[in-house]
Amino acid sequence: MTVTKESVIERLKTVNGPDFTGNIVDLGMVSEIFIADSKVFFSITVPAARAQELEPLRAAAERAVKAIPGVASAVVALTAEKKGGGMEAPVPPRPAPPRPAAPQPAPPRPAPHAPASQSHGKRGVPGIDAIIAVASGKGGVGKSTTAVNLALGLAANGLKVGVLDADIYGPSMPRLLNIHGRPQTVDGKVLKPMQNYGLKVMSMGFLVDEETPMIWRGPMVMSALTQMLREVEWGPLDVLVVDMPPGTGDAQLTMAQQVPLAGAVIVSTPQDLALIDARKGLNMFKKVDVPLLGIVENMSYFLAPDTGKRYDIFGHGGARREAERLGVTFLGEVPLEMGIRESSDAGAPVVASKPEGAEAKIYRDIASKVWDRVQEERSAAEAAVPSIVFE
Repeated sequence: MTVTKESVIERLKTVNGPDFTGNIVDLGMVSEIFIADSKVFFSITVPAARAQELEPLRAAAERAVKAIPGVASAVVALTAEKKGGGMEAPVPPRPAPPRPAAPQPAPPRPAPHAPASQSHGKRGVPGIDAIIAVASGKGGVGKSTTAVNLALGLAANGLKVGVLDADIYGPSMPRLLNIHGRPQTVDGKVLKPMQNYGLKVMSMGFLVDEETPMIWRGPMVMSALTQMLREVEWGPLDVLVVDMPPGTGDAQLTMAQQVPLAGAVIVSTPQDLALIDARKGLNMFKKVDVPLLGIVENMSYFLAPDTGKRYDIFGHGGARREAERLGVTFLGEVPLEMGIRESSDAGAPVVASKPEGAEAKIYRDIASKVWDRVQEERSAAEAAVPSIVFE
């Protein structure tokens, strides 16, 4: 049975608004509804101060939609609109809570120097041994092309590899890997990843048309990312490469905080402006204790095809110097090469389409260095765990 927006809206009209005043649809609290492969996505806008209190309302809306025949699953997020945004007025203020009979003792404070738990909220993904993030401080530096060729390089080196396209607003993997169609589901609950060139792949680009703009707020993006990560039958993988969104916004930070990343690879071009943004990405991962696997300098130089003369169009060596300054591994230089661009646009990345070429060798070498760094970080983490000896 085909699920329609109209049927979802009618069902949501049965969900009471806050304090039982009307329903959430008539109160204007429901966002645009998105339906893909019998999965329903939408958000409910509530006052920021009442977000935690109104979690049962979100759960009720989710249950109501899941009960519609033909709905495989529903992703419902609470979002908060700032005052004056047009969404707070319909929700009446809650009554003041009764004053307690006696003052309640304040909760104990943590020790002033006690470190926060870095693993809080992080849990592994079944079937995936390691997760690597490929990130950049800004767009336009070739991050997605680097991510897909890195994944293919890891696979060429004998690993079982998957790719998660975490760039919700600008998914690139369907085009880069020449994958078309919609993913299937397992028992209507878990998505099967799409496949090509030996990679298992999941992307929002498989669920919406290429030219459809995504206008979701942050919580909706994170709900979609969580579903693509944890509700996909990845199967046994040695490594999942995550093509992160560009920049250092809420989606990137939350992903870094909640996903057990084995490490991060930063992609930059040589010029100073790109390196400024790359530093932001590096610092973000440092703050959430994600190991930095290294820096890749993309579009590092250009070799004229007719003369073989080298041109440093964007400068050269900036990423290497930055890596040395920060004590981070420099993973390699990728040239500004027409073949890389053409093969990417054609959905045949160079590591897969020209495995014996010079560019493919560069990516395989980078992949080897990245995997070596993952093993180094694991060994360091294991060595840091104190052992308990019983005498």
